[in-house]
Amino acid sequence: EHNLPLQVQYQMFFQMILVLGIGGSLPVGYQISAINSPSYIKKFMNETWFERTGSSLHEKTLLFLWSVIVSIYGVGGFMGCVFSGFLTVKFGKKKSLLGTDLLILVTALLVGLSKRAKSFEMILIGRFLFGVSAGFCMTIHPQYAGEISTKKLRGFANATSGFFWSLGKSLGQILGLRYTSIFGKEKGGGAFLGKLGGFA
Repeated sequence: EHNLPLQVQYQMFFQMILVLGIGGSLPVGYQISAINSPSYIKKFMNETWFERTGSSLHEKTLLFLWSVIVSIYGVGGFMGCVFSGFLTVKFGKKKSLLGTDLLILVTALLVGLSKRAKSFEMILIGRFLFGVSAGFCMTIHPQYAGEISTKKLRGFANATSGFFWSLGKSLGQILGLRYTSIFGKEKGGGAFLGKLGGFA
């Protein structure tokens, strides 16, 4: 690899950083800011509970369930950070990141199919697993980025983790906007996140 022309080495490096960012910190930032329209999830939980029991959820219970769905992401993130060291020692950083991306895909399907399955518990489990994958990504991504870079680009490579994290948060905010906020329509409803996850 050191025998390759300098331009080719830089090109390969930037391609790797791009792939690492999209599969690493970007989904983490997205998940932090994506659930910002509680009314849709609350409505879904209430409708699901009504279909099961014939009665609506109490407002305080609904608020509690919504709070758990939002905050369990952080609990999963903590657990992911704690076990990331064991994961990297056992499987290596590259395989650990690939495994984390597979976990993200599985949890995205879990959350995306929750409405079809009429199960808000799937959202709860999905958010927790998203948190676990975020804990893995945020600890492994900067380490791996530093390892694959040359000494003079190591600082830049480590900084890309924060860049993709911020980019993911921005995308989460944009895709979480209501259609009415963008197109100025009273009807047409839902959210971009809702469309992606089946909540529209």
